[in-house]
Amino acid sequence: MKLDLAAARERAEFLRKEIELHNYNYYVLDKPVIPDSQYDQMMRELEKLEEQFPELITPYSPTQRVGGRPREGFATIRHLTPMLSLANAFNEGELRDFDRRVRQALPGEQVQYVVEPKIDGLAVSLYYENGYFIRGATRGDGETGEDITANLKTIKTVPLRLRRPVPELEVRGEAYMSKESFARLNEAREEAGESLFANPRNAAAGTLRQLDPQVTASRQLALFVYGIGHSRGIAPSGHKEVLELLSELGFKVNPEYRVFDRMDEVIEYVSRWQSRRFDLPYAVDGLVLKVNSLSQQERLGSTMKSPRWSIAYKFPPEQAVTRVKDIFVRVGRTGVLTPSADLEPVRLAGTTVSRATLHNEDLIREKDIRIGDRVLVQKAGDIIPEIVAVLTGERDGTEVPWSMPRECPSCRSPVVRAAGEAAVRCTNLACPAKLWEGLIHFASRNAMDIAGLGPAVIGQLLASGLVRDPADLYSLRYEDLVRLERLGPKSARNLLGAIEASKSNSLARLIFALGIRHVGERAARILAERYKSLEALMAAREEDLVAIPEIGPKIAAAIVDFFASEENRRVLEKLVQAGVNTRDAGTGAGEGGPLSGKVFVLTGTLASFSRQEAKEEVEKRGGKVASSVSRNTDYVVAGEKPGSKYEKALVLGVRILNEEEFKELLAGIKNH
Repeated sequence: MKLDLAAARERAEFLRKEIELHNYNYYVLDKPVIPDSQYDQMMRELEKLEEQFPELITPYSPTQRVGGRPREGFATIRHLTPMLSLANAFNEGELRDFDRRVRQALPGEQVQYVVEPKIDGLAVSLYYENGYFIRGATRGDGETGEDITANLKTIKTVPLRLRRPVPELEVRGEAYMSKESFARLNEAREEAGESLFANPRNAAAGTLRQLDPQVTASRQLALFVYGIGHSRGIAPSGHKEVLELLSELGFKVNPEYRVFDRMDEVIEYVSRWQSRRFDLPYAVDGLVLKVNSLSQQERLGSTMKSPRWSIAYKFPPEQAVTRVKDIFVRVGRTGVLTPSADLEPVRLAGTTVSRATLHNEDLIREKDIRIGDRVLVQKAGDIIPEIVAVLTGERDGTEVPWSMPRECPSCRSPVVRAAGEAAVRCTNLACPAKLWEGLIHFASRNAMDIAGLGPAVIGQLLASGLVRDPADLYSLRYEDLVRLERLGPKSARNLLGAIEASKSNSLARLIFALGIRHVGERAARILAERYKSLEALMAAREEDLVAIPEIGPKIAAAIVDFFASEENRRVLEKLVQAGVNTRDAGTGAGEGGPLSGKVFVLTGTLASFSRQEAKEEVEKRGGKVASSVSRNTDYVVAGEKPGSKYEKALVLGVRILNEEEFKELLAGIKNH
């Protein structure tokens, strides 16, 4: 049915509100209520409406989170209220001094403190007018910052429209990169021979200052808000109330904040956080204390640099001294030689550390790291072990300088270092180490997910000559596998079953599994959705790829180069011949499968699957996953601690499967 402009405007506004609601549920509350496919369908419908009626496009539409060409530079924005820095405390005595100063300035008054984690990211300010996001900026010098509005729009936890309108609101927050995203970004940069970010804070800052918002979007930043700079139309009385209000308006507030009446309670809480911080999925470098009452904050006032009503307690850096036993080199799947230090084991940041990456030859020379050196180590961003400094004063003359080998340690082929790159690479296309790393990646859980195909088995397959590329996995026979060490009849059958099951994986998983430089899971999903088949992607031109949101020039060039290789094309042809799925589910994969027409609902926590993995398993067999239970539901899959969906299934008499029954159904062991 063709819509007129008025109907299109009404429909577009409805879709925007629905998408905003589901963004809030997913990214802020971490409680999605609809399947991804339904969300994607609404987004596509909105995109088509705005394409048909360009006059409907607004800066606040969910379709405008990533768009436009890279900018030439950043303008400056003046903050409505200054973004002051915080004074620091490093021990219990300095916290008690802060408490004493506060109470002396407020004689006889009850004082409460709100304590919240100090996220190790980049402070930003976001300005809203009548509920709409207008602009955003870095902290800068506290008075003015850089205009990073386009980049902030790419962060899914930044609402483009508040859940209820406020005349004027200037919000303060911390943009950050999770530990997982940080590790993945540095791993990709290391494989590409690019310089590494020192910690998640540097990575977040560098990402938000990208001139191309598509690069920012690809790195998946998040944002916690922690305060209000300026407002009109709201009147909270305390900082706790501010955090609750911000959460109601649609912002993500760190749930770890607590309110205390006495400094003794604060200090006890600080003590508990010294080790607990390592368990969080993001880096925390301290805790922030704030006087709760906004009236008291106003009376306490500020110095030229920092407020008198707040202080940051900084955690001491976790460092340890150990010895470099040796320096060895690992060859990655793209051929990059990465040196690492073999350390005498030492306890650090909650784990035992025995290795530290040295990244490249330049870093080793710069720090003059030698075999036998006593060194100071820490975890960069509480994640990656690194050598901070060499204790040269403790050298006794037995230390041995190290240099990068001129031959690949795996295949003895010459290594090269391209001009302008820090990376040294193996030149041999058939290098066993590259094959080994590539096959580990191909079989990994987020790629083709071949259970039982671990590093040891892959090593045996390569040594025996049974496998020379990923496609050879699909021609393995039972009699080949049972001859391998520690692979008995049952393990061999299970591995063959896992290899066979992987043929039905999604196109996105296959693209990611191929190990194309710079192409991570998100890029693989975007490419699968855009091209629908591996054949179409192979024929894509660089200029077409660059036009896709989040696919930049480096990724586009890497894709074209990968498919231009005759050897890669030969392997892909073998995969096709083996029956590996090369088409997107939207083009028919899974249709007519054994679960075709069946509707599933997932509830509770599954031990063997993430929610997304369970959904993929159902869909690739033709089934559908719904978000709520109805009389049309065929199965409810109940994991640990199922919710209200389980109760509703009991009332409606819907068939309930536990995890084992679900796995049996997927494997076709039982005829349900």
